[in-house]
Amino acid sequence: MLLVAVVSIATIWFAIGGRLDYYVHPRYLVFTVIMASIALALCVARAAMIIRRPVAHTNHDADHDDEDDDPPPATRRQAALSGLAVLVAVGMIVFPPATLSSATALQRDLTGGTTPAGGSSLSSAQSASSAAFAKFTVLDWSSLLRQTSNVSFYAGKPVAVEGFITPSPTDAANTFYLTRFVITCCAVDAQPVGVPVYLPNWRNSYKSDEWLNLTGGFEANHSTSSADPIALVPSGVKKISAPSDPYLY
Repeated sequence: MLLVAVVSIATIWFAIGGRLDYYVHPRYLVFTVIMASIALALCVARAAMIIRRPVAHTNHDADHDDEDDDPPPATRRQAALSGLAVLVAVGMIVFPPATLSSATALQRDLTGGTTPAGGSSLSSAQSASSAAFAKFTVLDWSSLLRQTSNVSFYAGKPVAVEGFITPSPTDAANTFYLTRFVITCCAVDAQPVGVPVYLPNWRNSYKSDEWLNLTGGFEANHSTSSADPIALVPSGVKKISAPSDPYLY
């Protein structure tokens, strides 16, 4: 009960501070707050019932030594659960909400699998204007790169994207992925998407998880060791702060 109360209070606290969307898709924020409020109310009601419950007294024999008795299993279990609740509460206070990182992106298969729904389709992109391409996100370009590796398709199409740096597992010296996380429901199911960027010796000026705004165009990848046939070759690189809402939906 204590653990449920702690999680409920933390959920409401994150919502008030505008940080609940670090964990939950915006369309579920109201639902999550309502359910947390109901859970907290039930915990308070249950605690009130326990407080009002009369205490049962048990008579012991005179020669019974209470100090030598081990606590019953139920008591030990309750103590363990209470300790877990305290750890969770301390963790929520000591470690504030934070966005997912490049380490998580690599653990969740950034370069393989399928692109989440919501990216641009190849058929619609073929008739898109230059102004439309300039508004494409990392999700849009990542989706197109999975649909075609024809260099001529990307020729002349302007790219302007924002994301954080995730080192390439095949050419970390000269290539990185400009990465974003796409959330369908909550941070647990967040899936990383990224576009390969060819920038020789990028570590001399930038570091992992740093947010960048890149402009440029896609070309055949100049890296000899990267597994990506096409990469973004930036004409402009600008360091930026992480956006208030770092996820894509």
